[in-house]
Amino acid sequence: MRKLFAVLGGLFVSLLSAGVAMAAEGAAAGDSNRAVAIAISAGIAVAIAAFGAALGQGRVGAAAMESIGRNPNAADKLFLPLVLTLALLEALALYGFVIAIILTGKI
Repeated sequence: MRKLFAVLGGLFVSLLSAGVAMAAEGAAAGDSNRAVAIAISAGIAVAIAAFGAALGQGRVGAAAMESIGRNPNAADKLFLPLVLTLALLEALALYGFVIAIILTGKI
């Protein structure tokens, strides 16, 4: 887990420093910095929402399969709550996507 955080931290720092390293001299910095910040925030919004939804769906699916494996007769009773939970988790990812679309409209 520490290695993952170290790799992700290094990737994050390298992505943030790439704009400074490749900056053109004499360019107007005000407007382009705003557009870059909006684009990065839109990407982060989608990434966090998709990661959270995927993590939640994996846990819900694993819990449902484990409970059906323990009691196969309860599969019919677990189906509707499982589908509703998965739909709500997918809605979270869609909300992140909608926020990203709204943010990219401001560029």
